[in-house]
Amino acid sequence: MANVVFDNVTKRYGNVQVITDLNLEVRDKEFMVLVGPSGCGKSTALRMIAGLEEISAGTISIGGRIVNNVAPKDRDIAMVFQNYALYPHMNVFDNMAFALKLRHMPGDKIKERVEAVADSLGIKHLLQRKPRQLSGGQRQRVALGRAIVREPQVFLMDEPLSNLDAKMRVSTRAELNKLHQRLQTTTVYVTHDQVEAMTMGDRIAVMKDGFVQQVDTPNVLFINPVNIFVAGFIGSPAMNLITVTVQKADDGVYLTTENTTGPDSGLRLRVPTRYQEFIAPHAGKQLVFGLRPQDIHDARFAQGMLDEDESPEDLVTVRARVDVVEPMGSEVYLYLLHGKDSIVSRVDDRTEVQPNYIVDLAFNMDKMHAFDPETTLSVIDKSKVKVAAG
Repeated sequence: MANVVFDNVTKRYGNVQVITDLNLEVRDKEFMVLVGPSGCGKSTALRMIAGLEEISAGTISIGGRIVNNVAPKDRDIAMVFQNYALYPHMNVFDNMAFALKLRHMPGDKIKERVEAVADSLGIKHLLQRKPRQLSGGQRQRVALGRAIVREPQVFLMDEPLSNLDAKMRVSTRAELNKLHQRLQTTTVYVTHDQVEAMTMGDRIAVMKDGFVQQVDTPNVLFINPVNIFVAGFIGSPAMNLITVTVQKADDGVYLTTENTTGPDSGLRLRVPTRYQEFIAPHAGKQLVFGLRPQDIHDARFAQGMLDEDESPEDLVTVRARVDVVEPMGSEVYLYLLHGKDSIVSRVDDRTEVQPNYIVDLAFNMDKMHAFDPETTLSVIDKSKVKVAAG
C-alpha cells in the first residue's frame, strides 16, 4: 500500500515558516493535486516527500514507513521536474534506462521495459535521438518515461506541463490521465494552474501561505468551497465576489448594495427559500456574496439555461454596463460594471453587445454562495442543503 501521509509537518527556513502543521493523506493509487499560488508551499511539500528538503517538525510516511531520515534514493519514488532534467549527452534510450542500469538490471530486461514504456508514450521512434533533437512535448514524455520505467511506489510531479504550449498542455494532460488509469500508481502532482488541477486530480488540496485550505474532489471544491480563497481560486473565470448587506423583509431575505454611480440602482437579490436559514441570522450585517460567471446569464435566454431542478423564480434581473467583450466561439465573456462593482458573466453566444451597452442579466440565485467577511468562511453548507431538499 503506497499511501503518503503528512503528520503535523512544518517547514522553516530560519525564521521564515513556509508550511505549518500540514496534515494530509494521499491514498493508495490516488492522483492528488497540490494547487495554490506561488509561495504557498506546494513545491516544498513535494520536495519533502522526495527527501530533497529536510522536515523541521512532524513526520512523512510512504507506504506506512516513516521516511524522515531515509535517503531520497531509498524512498522508492520517481520525480518529474518542470525543466525535464534530461542528460544532454545521452540519447532517449539511455536517459530512460539510466536508473535501471544503476540497479544492475540485466540488459535484455532494460531493453524490454524501456521499449514497452516508450511505445505506450508514443516515443519509441525517438529512442536514438538526443534531447536537443526533440520538441518540448517529446522531452516531457521522455522525462515521464524515465520515471515510469522505474515502477516506483509514488510518482512526484512538479509542474511538469508549465513549459509546454497551450495545445500541447491539453493533450499531455489527457495522456497523463490515461497513464494514471493504466498504471494506478500513487501520484502527487503540483501545479499553480487550477484548470490542470480540476481536470486531473482525484482529489485536490488547495494551499495558501503554507496552510491547506480545503481537500476534496474537484466537484465538491467547485460547488461547495469552504472559504473566500477557495471560491475565488477554483474556477475560470474566477467567482464574482461582492460585499452585500443582509435585509429581512415580509416576503423573504434579501442581499443588497447601494450604488452611487452609473445608470443602475443597487443590487437587491432575493435569497432562495432553501438558503434563508443560513442567511437570515446575519440580518443587518455584511456578507460576501459569490456567484460564478456561468450562473449569470443574458436575461433574454436565461430560462433556457436552467437545469431541470432549478426554478425561474430563482432568476433575479440585474442591469449593468458592458466594459469589455471577449468572444470565445461557443460562448461570450462579458466584463461588466454595476455601480462600483465589477461583474464577469459567461453568456450565450447569441448575445450581441458592445462596450458601453446596457444589458439585463439574470442572476441564478440557486447557485449563490455567501461568506463571512471576518472569518472568510462560507455560511452556506451546500451538502446540507442537498440533504434537506432531497
